[in-house]
Amino acid sequence: MKTAWVFPGQGSQTVGMGVDLQESSIGKTKFEQAQQTLGWSVMEKCQGDEAELSRTLYTQPCLYVIESILVDLLREQGQSPDLVAGHSLGEYSALYAAQVFDFTTGLALVQRRAQLMDTAAGGKMAALMKFDREELEEAIAVNPDVVLANDNSEQQVVISGTPDAVDTIMSQVKAKRAVPLKVSGAFHSPLMVTAAQQFESLLAGYEFADAQIPVLSNVDPTPTQSGTVLKDRLIKQMTGSVRWREIMLQLSKEGISQGVEVGPGKVLTGLIKRTCPDMKLANVSGMGDL
Repeated sequence: MKTAWVFPGQGSQTVGMGVDLQESSIGKTKFEQAQQTLGWSVMEKCQGDEAELSRTLYTQPCLYVIESILVDLLREQGQSPDLVAGHSLGEYSALYAAQVFDFTTGLALVQRRAQLMDTAAGGKMAALMKFDREELEEAIAVNPDVVLANDNSEQQVVISGTPDAVDTIMSQVKAKRAVPLKVSGAFHSPLMVTAAQQFESLLAGYEFADAQIPVLSNVDPTPTQSGTVLKDRLIKQMTGSVRWREIMLQLSKEGISQGVEVGPGKVLTGLIKRTCPDMKLANVSGMGDL
């Protein structure tokens, strides 16, 4: 049986996540290492105020730390996937799982990404559920200020762009639900280009090892183990689309019969369930699931 580990991104965070991981020596060590890198406590944020935890600045490092600890605990049990993928921020956890970089390198990158994204103001994002895809694609094609940021599934997408452009699309395209997202900027859109350029110059200073297992990237869902390719894809990720729907279809093409969501929540297994109904699914979000 071929297994894929998938890692959730921003939006899956919940107050109290990861608290039981302190019971393990792996968790204890990683939380201490994280505090040295970040200058603040992941556990304090996870047990604190929901609004603060939902701020990009804190959400992203907290998710990466918790997902990395879960990876180590799964490995300690002798488990290993045949393929990995992560949704947006989750791609960093996937790269850690594939041993492209070590824990602290990944955390330093995630912290800087979170800082840059947290300060990117002036954009808007909205989720659309149950809509006409052709109608949406046509509306986006003629509006240069909005893009398809997250193609999550056949029935669920996120658009990103200037507030006016996003509002225009929401008024033009009939959807069962259209929900503006509580984020600071227009993530995964060309409006992130300044942040992406700053991040690229930081990434230049890091060496990416070849992956031990194939990775499906957000901007290109074809599997690769090349560290150079994975780094290049990561650079494009800030302004590029999260092609999650295609990643799920690729899992089936690669003969994956079991998907394990490593991290809080059940967003990704929910999406996979509808797209790949025959796949066996499991969630690992804490000590109880191990």
